[in-house]
Amino acid sequence: MSGKISKKIWFGVTAVIFVYTAVLTVRNLITVIKVNSRISRLEEQRDHFRARVEADSTMLERLNYDEYLEQYAREEFHMQRANEYIYIIED
Repeated sequence: MSGKISKKIWFGVTAVIFVYTAVLTVRNLITVIKVNSRISRLEEQRDHFRARVEADSTMLERLNYDEYLEQYAREEFHMQRANEYIYIIED
């Protein structure tokens, strides 16, 4: 009789350990998936902001030249010189 109880106890302990290990493994797997998803989103944001910094740096370099600065001000802000009329034709 003690042999049967002993086997049942060991089977129960083994089952509990197996279930506990499975639960921990699944939780860790879910955490890994979430972290990888977050990493990919952050990498996309990094690439987006790097491209934006590159474009802004290029724009800043262009704005150092007076000719481009005047052209940019006229096109973007519809600025004009004194005694000058501007007609805006949009496509």
